[in-house]
Amino acid sequence: MKSTQRGVSVIGSFLSPYVRKVLVVLELKGIAYAIDPIVPFFGDDRFAKLSPLRRVPVLIDDTVVLSDSSVICQYLEDRHPDPPVYPRDVAERARARWLEEFADTRMGDVFIWRLFNQVAIKPAVWGEKPDTEIVAKTLAVDVPQVLDYLESELPAEGFTFGAMSIADIALACFFRNAELARFSVDSARWPKTAGLVGRMLASPPFQKLRPIEDRMIRTPIAEHRRVLAELGIALTDETVAVATPRRGVMPV
Repeated sequence: MKSTQRGVSVIGSFLSPYVRKVLVVLELKGIAYAIDPIVPFFGDDRFAKLSPLRRVPVLIDDTVVLSDSSVICQYLEDRHPDPPVYPRDVAERARARWLEEFADTRMGDVFIWRLFNQVAIKPAVWGEKPDTEIVAKTLAVDVPQVLDYLESELPAEGFTFGAMSIADIALACFFRNAELARFSVDSARWPKTAGLVGRMLASPPFQKLRPIEDRMIRTPIAEHRRVLAELGIALTDETVAVATPRRGVMPV
């Protein structure tokens, strides 16, 4: 990725599943981008204007500013339709959007706020210890419920709608965070889900992002931008980050 003065810019951390979803779509469509790799809790007042909910990702493209991953991906599909990441068939496209929504909401609640937040975000951002009871209940009750549903919806081979789509991308993004939290799908109990996750995480766009994410999870937040520059990642000229975190406006 080369540094760009103009063109597509993304605001958000490589460790966010919502940011990852957008980056995977950008990679699949061959769209160059520069990134301001902030953790949203560290966004300044300019960030709040760009993202009223103080969440990532934010995409800036010419005069367009968008701050929701699903809206961003649909925009990229409309503006750069080839290769497609949404099924052409109207019924399959609707179902793909539902699976994307299931990932962003239900899996976001379970894998991010109840699991990744406890083991990674709370210690790194707020200096707080994980709530082990929340983690235990999440792994014992909530995660199996999610996996049981996905097992009933996913194919035994290949991708959900023939070619890789936004549904597969969105689901895999949350399993990547689960992996970073040291969770893996039991392939004996949920073979379809484990198979799809394995195929997705082995795909070129996820493999391209993997070493960056592995480095970021081991790097203090204050050092993310510097380390990414050393890795040769295209960064925005300016950042909307500040040194002191603050809570978002949405309940979690």
